[in-house]
Amino acid sequence: MPDVTVDTLLNTPTIAVRDVCCLGTCKHKSESECATATQLVFPYRGVYMRHVGSDNAIADANQVLFFNAGQEYQVSHPVAGGDACLSISIDAPLLLELMPAELLETRQRPSFKRQQQRIDPRAQALVALLRHSLRNGAIETLEAETLMFTLVRRAMGLNANFTSSASHGHRKLVERTKLVLASDLSRRWTLAEIAAETGGSPVYLTQVFQQVEGMPLYKYQMQLRLARALDLLHQYDDLSALGLDLGFSSHSHFSAAFRQAFGSSPSAFKQSAAQC
Repeated sequence: MPDVTVDTLLNTPTIAVRDVCCLGTCKHKSESECATATQLVFPYRGVYMRHVGSDNAIADANQVLFFNAGQEYQVSHPVAGGDACLSISIDAPLLLELMPAELLETRQRPSFKRQQQRIDPRAQALVALLRHSLRNGAIETLEAETLMFTLVRRAMGLNANFTSSASHGHRKLVERTKLVLASDLSRRWTLAEIAAETGGSPVYLTQVFQQVEGMPLYKYQMQLRLARALDLLHQYDDLSALGLDLGFSSHSHFSAAFRQAFGSSPSAFKQSAAQC
């Protein structure tokens, strides 16, 4: 079985969408790879780390990763379980039209200044619905292309003006924290437990995480859990069990958090995804 499988879900002169799954069998850095085209990559399952020179980026379901054409990188899987991502490539002149100036490295070609950017729950929901729709052949090409542009605009627009002044040490602490959270999404972590794993005090950890990510630690964990719920909805007949398996205290807690993030109940979202 190959370590990486790639399924093309959409391929037009304007946009290409691929579902990429990796078993993540190698914990350490891979051989150097090079992106053939500039891509936006939306992880929706699992976690991995992307290395560009000395700069590292945690790829989890709360982030969009920017891959620049011709840029060398390596990948490692510090947390077992592999990963799955939706990869979007857009025709270069059109991508230049979409990219905000804050992210653009040069006007000559679409190239991103940074490796990653946080996305919001609505973008996560759109990734899930588009993936299901394209896989099931339940969406017309014109609608799919239009909604993909909507997703890309939303992903690039959120926090485009946010510039973290965090030090290298602060970013490394946040990276360790993300990996701890991803290692067991269902665990009801305490701050003391996370701090013990990452090597910082609970107060310091909360301050640094807020500074680097622009959101509280507990909200980041909640968004990771809800993104995982999007991926698992179709596997569960009992959605109460899904909520409990992901660490929510009750079905009402899970349902309220899901509705607040995605605008519908878990059962309603599952039904809409099944019709895609």
